[in-house]
Amino acid sequence: MSRRGSRTGDSRHYYDWLEFAAEDLHCADMLLDRRQCPAAAGFHCQQAIEKALKAFVLYRTGSHVDGHNITWLCRQAGRYDETFLSWLDKTPALNRLYIETRYPADMPVQLDFDWLRQVYYTAEEIYDSVCGTVYAGADTEED
Repeated sequence: MSRRGSRTGDSRHYYDWLEFAAEDLHCADMLLDRRQCPAAAGFHCQQAIEKALKAFVLYRTGSHVDGHNITWLCRQAGRYDETFLSWLDKTPALNRLYIETRYPADMPVQLDFDWLRQVYYTAEEIYDSVCGTVYAGADTEED
C-alpha cells in the first residue's frame, strides 16, 4: 500500500500538469456554455486550479506536492509568489467542488451557472498566472 505523498506515477514535469489543467478548463467551459452538468463543470474548474497550482510549486521547487486542498496549495504557491495569496479568500468554496460535486450528499452543494462561470474565470486567472510565470522562465530552464 502506498503512503500519502509517495505516489511515483505522477509526472515530475510542470508542463504535463498544465496540459491537463488546460483540458479541465476546456471541459468546464464547454459544459458552462451549454449550461449542462453543473457538478461536472465545477469539478473541472477545481481540478484546473489544483493542477495549475501543483504545476507552479513543481516548477519552483522541483518537488511534486500531494493533496487536493486548494487553500493549502494556494498557500504553498504563495511562498514563492505572493500573487497566489490574493485568491485565498475564494478557496474555501472551491474546495467544496472536489468531493461534493462527485458524490451524493444529504446537504448537496447548490451550484448556480452564473457562480460557476465566476469560478471558471478564477480558474482561468490562476492558470494564466502560472503559465505566464513558468513559460517566461522556460527558455532558461533545463529539464
